[in-house]
Amino acid sequence: MRNINLLIIFTLFSVLSFNFSNAIENTKTFNKKNADIPKPIIGKKAKKQKKSNFIIDPPKLSAQGDQLYCPLTSINIVTDFTITNDPAETGTEAIYIQISSGYSSGFDRLDLSNSVSHPNIITSWDAIAGKLTLSGLTGNAVLYSELVAAVKDVVFTNSSVTASGIRTFSITMGKANYLPSTQHYYEYVPSIGITWTAARDAAATRNYYGLQGYLATILSADEAKLIGEQASGTGWIGGSDSETEGVWKWVTGPEAGTIFWNGNANGSTPNFAFWNTGEPNQAGDEDYAHITQPGVGIRGSWNDLSNSGSTSGDYQPKGYVVEYGGMPGETPLQIAASTKITIPVATPSANPNPQCDSGSFTFTATATTGATISWYDAATGGNLLGTGGTYTTPTITTTTTYYVDAGCETNRKPVVATVNQTPNNPTASNTNVSRCGTGSLTLEASSNVGVINWFLTSTGGTSVYTGANFSTPSISSNTTYYAEASNNGCINPNRIAVNIIIYTPPAVTDETLPLCQFETITLDAGISGMNYLWSNGATTQTTSVNAGGTYTVDVTSPAPESCTSRKTIVVEEHKIPQIDRIDVEGTRAIIYPVKAEDYFEYSVDGINYQNSNIFYDVPGGLQTAYIREKSGCGEHTKQFVVLVFPPFFTPNNDTFNDVWEVTGMENYPQAEVTIFDRYGKLVAQLSRFKMSWDGNFNQIPLPSSDYWYALKVDDTMPILRGHFTLKR
Repeated sequence: MRNINLLIIFTLFSVLSFNFSNAIENTKTFNKKNADIPKPIIGKKAKKQKKSNFIIDPPKLSAQGDQLYCPLTSINIVTDFTITNDPAETGTEAIYIQISSGYSSGFDRLDLSNSVSHPNIITSWDAIAGKLTLSGLTGNAVLYSELVAAVKDVVFTNSSVTASGIRTFSITMGKANYLPSTQHYYEYVPSIGITWTAARDAAATRNYYGLQGYLATILSADEAKLIGEQASGTGWIGGSDSETEGVWKWVTGPEAGTIFWNGNANGSTPNFAFWNTGEPNQAGDEDYAHITQPGVGIRGSWNDLSNSGSTSGDYQPKGYVVEYGGMPGETPLQIAASTKITIPVATPSANPNPQCDSGSFTFTATATTGATISWYDAATGGNLLGTGGTYTTPTITTTTTYYVDAGCETNRKPVVATVNQTPNNPTASNTNVSRCGTGSLTLEASSNVGVINWFLTSTGGTSVYTGANFSTPSISSNTTYYAEASNNGCINPNRIAVNIIIYTPPAVTDETLPLCQFETITLDAGISGMNYLWSNGATTQTTSVNAGGTYTVDVTSPAPESCTSRKTIVVEEHKIPQIDRIDVEGTRAIIYPVKAEDYFEYSVDGINYQNSNIFYDVPGGLQTAYIREKSGCGEHTKQFVVLVFPPFFTPNNDTFNDVWEVTGMENYPQAEVTIFDRYGKLVAQLSRFKMSWDGNFNQIPLPSSDYWYALKVDDTMPILRGHFTLKR
């Protein structure tokens, strides 16, 4: 019958030339130029009609299916599907089904189930694009009726337990990717090395089922993913900042003039943008947007290139992306349809506050639209406890986990009703703790559960420490701390007191004591009524020692204090002093001990002592030198003579300085003094027999003048020489 109709049509319209590769919808022609459009088939003699012209309405696709899906299961992507076609067109080469939004590569998959029922159809799954192709055997066309039946048997699966979100499926007659949210079509055209301007011009010459092409513009994440991650290649898109550096606009298609980026790599995004990390870097004349080569940074993101890009490598243009749809005056095609599935997820609110010992809890949750919330007592299987957005537990005495889902067992979420036990009364290892003197102590307390908090008051107040072992700050007086047991907010009000007693250690004073050589000294701890332990082993308050050194005694107060203080006594053994010699120079005398010590002191009159061993203006004559140990360990004396030569004498019988004599000379029986005038004439001699000179020579007074003397004490001492003045 179909063939008869065709013959009638051929007769009526013999002036027309039919071409079944071109179809006009209403007044528009299906133009295969610059677009990959499947060939329709017309009746059984389609292959013989290649030179005919025929006005045909393109097929219209309609799909139903807004379903809920549970991971790890399979589901038909449509609940109903139809193709409304021109009676003259009975089939096509292929139909394409793509997960056009929400695609999870590696987990999502489309398959033709019950394939034995579709012997004339072969399938091809593109995991990158998330696209399933249903086509005829060895390139043969497939009847629409067979395609409809096959689409109804296409199933979706996801292999991830944690899958979530929405998947949108596009079903279309053409190879171009279809995005239901925009109702636009997207086609990648490979062209190695093509420039951006050439790609822009080439895209504008292409059309798809009568829709005008243009370099793709991207306004959403779904669109970016479909064009970038799920495309068969990467290439130029319609963004540029050639007009104003740093201000990126879409310059093609219906979005021309829309700014989507201001600034460099850290610029603002007034509209959607998906730059790769560090892009746009504005290097050189990189004024054109390009989808980044896979393996370079973020998959499907963008970078900026110069008009020609690189001559090779990752930044060499490999093609361009053409978008169809949305141009002024265009009517959306109906050669595509879409459905979606939603993975239902129940989202519980925060767990209710814990309760002490027992109680009932109310949980709340929200779920994906259209899903039913169910409450269970197990992560899988278990008993259904209730449905709806809220669930109130019975009274429970232990922490219990419940589970909520929105229809998918694999998506159950745990919620916890926490019951905390109130601790028993705390116990302390010692309720009375003492120490000697100011310092820190470690207090210990425990309970059956929870933690210990320490307070300075029996009720109320603020905890000063949390933990079973509390190292206190430095304490100088008696103090009481209180231990309280709590378990996650469940508090036992009965605090236990731990008393700290501070004892005063014995007050000892270190000493340094002298010990006279060859004597014994008694050391005293200084405090009576204590326990003692000396470093020499003695255990009495006193101990005797006969040698210098450092001695210690631990003085311990009686129990319960039992505080110990250590006293240190340094015993300095002092030697008995002994004079070695006395050097006399005029009226200066120096006393030299056998061995000098700091604890020696000296005197030349036995009354006035000094630390220095040097004495000045010592009176002439026989003197005594004294040396003694300051603490009374002994003394030693030795006589010495100071010879005093008067510097002048006045022989005028006034009883003052009437003669010249050497004071102290009487202590040297062998001493002789010879006196000379200025010319060297001997004028007088003195000895033990004549101790003074009256200024006369042979009874004749000598004149006022200077005279010289020479004193010879004995043969062991040098002669002492000097001069004096005779005044009249």
